[in-house]
Amino acid sequence: MKISARNVFEGQITALRDGQVNAEVEVTTPGGDRIVAIVTEGSVQALGLAVGQPAIAYVKAPWVMLLAGEGGVRFSARNQLAGTVDSLHKGAVNSDVAIRLTGGSLVHAVITNEAVLELGLKPGVPACALIKASHVVLGVPA
Repeated sequence: MKISARNVFEGQITALRDGQVNAEVEVTTPGGDRIVAIVTEGSVQALGLAVGQPAIAYVKAPWVMLLAGEGGVRFSARNQLAGTVDSLHKGAVNSDVAIRLTGGSLVHAVITNEAVLELGLKPGVPACALIKASHVVLGVPA
């Protein structure tokens, strides 16, 4: 299967917290990077989600926000993924910025070229990717 989401995190479900309507599902990559998704309880049942099961977390690059530096501000986004800028590919208006996380995963964000300049992003610069848990789509092997 091919998919348009730029960020694909293959791993294993390491936590599952059920709620009345939604569940919080944590997927951990082999390198230890963790992505949290909020899904409906219907999706938990339909996909047969359970701790220890393989899963894939998908995030479209435009849904990723970036912070330059090491932080110092608190955010409501459940996924706050620290790393360093690995690569930057500029287009006419936007840039694709890849952040290498401590576990080795890459997170791609599509942001404006103006934002790249304002944040001082370039390879080697510390950065943090913010992803709301509700923007993570989960899949499981068939």
